[in-house]
Amino acid sequence: MGNTLANAVMLCSLDATSEFDPMKAAQCACGHVHFDIRARPRFRARCHCTICQRFNQAPFGDIVVFRAGDVDLPPAGTVEYAAYRPPPNVQRGVCSSCAQPVLERFESPLFPKLRFVPAALIDPAELPRVSFDVFYERRVADIDDGLPKYTGYLPSQLAFMKQVLFPPAV
Repeated sequence: MGNTLANAVMLCSLDATSEFDPMKAAQCACGHVHFDIRARPRFRARCHCTICQRFNQAPFGDIVVFRAGDVDLPPAGTVEYAAYRPPPNVQRGVCSSCAQPVLERFESPLFPKLRFVPAALIDPAELPRVSFDVFYERRVADIDDGLPKYTGYLPSQLAFMKQVLFPPAV
């Protein structure tokens, strides 16, 4: 797989001041799972942990993070959720028809409820730029893009939660 993932990484141009259509629909490749997104994302990140690699069947998970109330859940029975690690704070969901990753639910006491949507399900023109990489010590290949890279469990979790709790000003 080469030394870098530069060809596989798309850094899109939406920034904090760009317009975001608040009623965008996201759907999987086969169209079985579809849901609406009603607000601007909090941020976008790449996670290189082995769980995200396995779940996404890719070198990393490229996720766009939303508040739970900003994403309408897909119709019942269209998504199969599973927890890959206890405690089951993150429920990862795949399409019940094509098995493509479609939505992750983060629900933990004392933290905001979040939804993680794979970047591949969102129109590229609507995607924010990637903010940072977490669990970078688990990377399959280097990504030389100048973005912050966090290694280790605690630094990765702290970077993620800092972005959730204190997002950049719009």
